Amino acid sequence: MSKEIKKVVLGYSGGLDTSVILKWLRNTYDCEVVTFTADLGQGDELEEARRKAELVGIKEIYIEDLREEFVRDYVFPMFRANAVYEGVYLLGTSIARPLIAKRLVEIAEETGADAIAHGATGKGNDQVRFELCAYALNPSIKVIAPWREWDLQSRTKLIEYAELNQIPVPKDKRGEAPFSVDANLLHTSSEGKVLEDPGIEAPDYVYQRTVDPVDAPNEPETITVGFEKGDAVSVNGEKLSPAGVLTRLNELGGKHGVGRLDLVENRFVGMKSRGIYETPGGTILLAAHRGIESITLDRGAAHLKDEIMPRYAELIYNGFWFSPEREMLQALIDKSQEYVTGEVTLKLYKGSANVVGRTSPYSLYSEDLVTFEEGTGTYDHHDAEGFIKLNGLRLKTYGARKLRLG
Repeated sequence: MSKEIKKVVLGYSGGLDTSVILKWLRNTYDCEVVTFTADLGQGDELEEARRKAELVGIKEIYIEDLREEFVRDYVFPMFRANAVYEGVYLLGTSIARPLIAKRLVEIAEETGADAIAHGATGKGNDQVRFELCAYALNPSIKVIAPWREWDLQSRTKLIEYAELNQIPVPKDKRGEAPFSVDANLLHTSSEGKVLEDPGIEAPDYVYQRTVDPVDAPNEPETITVGFEKGDAVSVNGEKLSPAGVLTRLNELGGKHGVGRLDLVENRFVGMKSRGIYETPGGTILLAAHRGIESITLDRGAAHLKDEIMPRYAELIYNGFWFSPEREMLQALIDKSQEYVTGEVTLKLYKGSANVVGRTSPYSLYSEDLVTFEEGTGTYDHHDAEGFIKLNGLRLKTYGARKLRLG
């Protein structure tokens, strides 16, 4: 990349990696750096990032609380689709990247920056997600990915660079971290080091948001989640904001050990990786959303949603949130949610979140149709005979040929 870069917006956490990147950008490109730190509910003390940026002379520092936008405009649309990657992963890291990329691009435009920079490594999916999203929003944006440019390929080299450039290194950062963590309001993701052997159970200390299901309360807890047009709007009858809903469900799920996942997944860049995910609120939300859909969606609509869901989930995982195909699928999904309104009752117990009741003013469920007792005559049992014969016609023809040919 040309070094004719005068100003860069850096996605900055305040940790060792991005602190080194901040200094490296100034040394390598002789440019001004703007820092952007997003509060997505990761629980970190974000003012520490401001203090560190100020210490090295950064003049333009953006620290933004994006929790409501994150849940409202990214998490909830994804959950309308019941999206899971490879059957189990609720895409907690993947869905956060489009919002971060969007703000990086917007801040670059606001501050007149020439480029944006991120701290994603050259082996992971995040580099793809950040950059695909950025290019979709600003085709002419320049992206600097230090991990693909520099030779600081180990923690020892990072610390040496930090010390050489008077970057403070906390004592707890000098040893090799046992695993890396990414967190936001939807989930916590832990990868690497002690987790790299998929044949060995993850140590207890890896889990941060959920109690061990064995140690969870011995009595189940019943909760209700209210929905309007596919989005959760209340918990136990209390109206809450999107971020408020997810925060409350995280508290309830974490207490009961709900939402733990040990997964070996297929990264977009071509390798397999093992991760430990904790998604307590999201796990409850998915179960509840499928519960309300079960009585409000027509069979054809429900089955079509299930057919397109893996494709939709893969688009998010691979970084194509701002692609035309994801937007097309979103329009279809959102259309299906017009009558997905009502309330779902769930029981939380030792790692499980099970739907035990669902009601809706728009329910398609008819007790009269399904009752084993005598109904009002809406359904005529004799109609099933012709239905079966028509559906069996091709099978009878197929079977006759098999018999004829031996």
